[in-house]
Amino acid sequence: MRQVTGWAAHTPGEAPRSWSFARRDPRPVDVVVRVTHCGVCATDRHALASGDPAAFPLVAGHEMTGVVEAVGDEVTDLRPGDRVAVGNIVDSCRTCVPCRAGRENDCEAFPTLTYGGEDRVSGGTTQGGFSTEIVVDRHFVHALPAGLDPAGAAPLLCAGITTWSPLRRFGAGPGTTVGVVGVGGLGHLAIRFAHALGAETVALTTSEAKADAAKALGADDVVLTRDPDALARQARRFDLLLDTTGHPLDPAPYLDALAVDGTYVLAGIPPRPLQIDPMSLVVGEKRIAGTGSGGVPATREMLDVAAEHGIVADVEVVTPDRLGEALDRLGRGDVRFRFVVEMP
Repeated sequence: MRQVTGWAAHTPGEAPRSWSFARRDPRPVDVVVRVTHCGVCATDRHALASGDPAAFPLVAGHEMTGVVEAVGDEVTDLRPGDRVAVGNIVDSCRTCVPCRAGRENDCEAFPTLTYGGEDRVSGGTTQGGFSTEIVVDRHFVHALPAGLDPAGAAPLLCAGITTWSPLRRFGAGPGTTVGVVGVGGLGHLAIRFAHALGAETVALTTSEAKADAAKALGADDVVLTRDPDALARQARRFDLLLDTTGHPLDPAPYLDALAVDGTYVLAGIPPRPLQIDPMSLVVGEKRIAGTGSGGVPATREMLDVAAEHGIVADVEVVTPDRLGEALDRLGRGDVRFRFVVEMP
């Protein structure tokens, strides 16, 4: 076993602190990655604040970039010193229909999450990227394209792929209109990717202060949704609406804003069930969909497109001793747009 340093909460709600723990010994198919940067996601905050006490001590973090330290004998396409990235999935069964289709995030046996999951190899609990090193099966290690800043690229491995996947799946591109609801950690990357794909890109936000930021990110238009009349004027405008907020929004005006055959996608997870008038789907033959991360092929495509268009997250970089502060500020929405921890 390899002893590494992580920043762990030892009980739910406790601020993360330095902790020495063991990583599994690398197998012939594994890659040992020295983590240099790890993004801070709302999922991390939720897990550390209110996760299963049996999973603690818990090292969170699931969107990371780093450098290869060592590779197993069967790894031939990576070598020490290569820049790489690891996301929120570190294993899957690799045999079910979704896995064989490159949708490992939808593994029928459930994918192994980067932290808080059961390690299919060692049987222990996986620990995440708020650490100095991680050992990962080569299949789930992605080459980091040249030119992408490792700090700004780290959030692409969660926020980036979570927004990229539905944009590709539902055909965002020239001749389509995409609305991004919320201009935050997910939303600002969704705007950049939708713009890069050639779609007319519209930001929908409650914050007038974010209008200029949305335009700078690539939005062609901004709709201030605090004004119900402004949202009502969007009737049948959008081929795709990507809700990144995670807030319990009333879906009715957003479904009204969808074009015929339009899709409303939940990228953020609201805290309570949606209340939907069935006729709002029947009229216009609309649909509601969900998205959660993406498989290996989609992640690698996303990274290539990000490199081609210079897309990274807007980040505030902090040291590990400020991780607790970053989590608190994230809970208050006091970040623009993503925290990233730089590892020592």
